[in-house]
Amino acid sequence: MSELRFDGRVAVVTGAGGGLGKAYALLLAARGAKVVVNDLGGSFDGEGADSTPAQKVVDEIKAAGGEAVANYESVSEWESAQKIIQAAIDTYGKIDILINNAGILRDKSLIKMEIADYLKVIEVHLNGTYFCTKAAFPHMREQKYGRIVSTASAAGVYGNFGQTNYGAAKMGIVGLMNCVCQEGARYGILANTIVPTAGTRLTATVMPPDVVEKLKPEYVAPMVVYMCSEQFQESGKIFTAGGGYFSRAAVIEGQGVFFDTGAEVTPDMIAEKFDQIKLLEGGREYSSATEQTGVVLSRMI
Repeated sequence: MSELRFDGRVAVVTGAGGGLGKAYALLLAARGAKVVVNDLGGSFDGEGADSTPAQKVVDEIKAAGGEAVANYESVSEWESAQKIIQAAIDTYGKIDILINNAGILRDKSLIKMEIADYLKVIEVHLNGTYFCTKAAFPHMREQKYGRIVSTASAAGVYGNFGQTNYGAAKMGIVGLMNCVCQEGARYGILANTIVPTAGTRLTATVMPPDVVEKLKPEYVAPMVVYMCSEQFQESGKIFTAGGGYFSRAAVIEGQGVFFDTGAEVTPDMIAEKFDQIKLLEGGREYSSATEQTGVVLSRMI
């Protein structure tokens, strides 16, 4: 099998000063991509700023013979997010790949969580992904090519105690990419979601040290980089990666039960058929809301 290469491609990786983002940036650069290494350089909970992490990654890429430029803007504001994408345009003339990876944690139980902690996590994860994607999309549309990979989490897809803010943002990103997939299809723009399991400074707050060590970000990077390649043709999908494990996750809708809508449908009727209603056997996934609604309308009595 020939080596996947990114020669001539330009990538923006947010939150690339360490952890997963750094692993993505290094691997893309090693495969020939020109990389904008974005990182605000704040603490894991979103406080402060430091140009050192992003610049160190750029220095490492250049030392290995690659091309990269550092960017220190925040993803959480529309004005600064535009500057991240503009850094790629100004330096390299285009943007082909966007990896939305920047994130913070402010974990607390629902009752103890301050409203400010909820809003800040939403701002960085969900709003940041939206802002960067919105800024990059017109450039990708004009050139009729783009690969967007955004970061969700098992906390969003499956839930996790003490992460209502993080889980809400991460599942919101899945919905965002599903819609970007629809809008980008005719322009050769593919939008997908990665659910990584990796030992980083964020997960170090919730994982034992020995587990963090075993789940290296480098184990996730091959999947994400493949998702950024010309060869990759999937869109609107969720992929998982971590510790050598790779898979796909999906929203599945069961076959369900149809009642005659010409007659009254009561809660008692729902209760009687509920065991059948909740079955997923023989279920399917839909490529769009329109497809799902069409199936419902086609089966109405």
